[in-house]
Amino acid sequence: MPPHDQPSEEHDHDRDHGHDASDHPHHEVEAVSFGIVTVSTSRTLETDESGDALVDLIKSDGHDVARRELVGDDRDGITATVAALVESPEVETVVLTGGTGLSPADVTVEAVRPLTDQEIPGFGELFRVLSYDDIGPRALLSRAYAGTYDGVPVFCLPGSKQGATFGTEELILPTIGHVLGHTQERNCPEQ
Repeated sequence: MPPHDQPSEEHDHDRDHGHDASDHPHHEVEAVSFGIVTVSTSRTLETDESGDALVDLIKSDGHDVARRELVGDDRDGITATVAALVESPEVETVVLTGGTGLSPADVTVEAVRPLTDQEIPGFGELFRVLSYDDIGPRALLSRAYAGTYDGVPVFCLPGSKQGATFGTEELILPTIGHVLGHTQERNCPEQ
């Protein structure tokens, strides 16, 4: 095999080699600071069971909730809230709950998608696949979405307590340290 066709001894981080988080310990961010946004016109912070459940899950997993916001089903309001959280130095990850359904008022994904620099398509895909096991073909109605905005992961989850906790517990919390390790990689010295 010619030298240029032989596998490189160096590890190329721009390629997905099917590694898991344990293959790249320098990518792990252990304690993450979250911003939580509930999108709803019918809830208050006092009646927001989904947001409360996310706070409990995040804190019990050893992370912090730096900010918690409530915004109506308004595209401009959602966009402004997410932008403010991403610009906040205390927030490393944003999780939105609500506004991901199919009603005309559900505009969370439409508000967030234009902000993102990179989409994380596997998040929504995996959310729907795993939801299928629980709710069957109704899983196709889910518009769970994720992307990065200025290096900050932003996740959009259903407003139901079940959907919000499922996405957080099964997908976000097990991977967020590794996700942040990659999005913050540009700030890490070469190893």
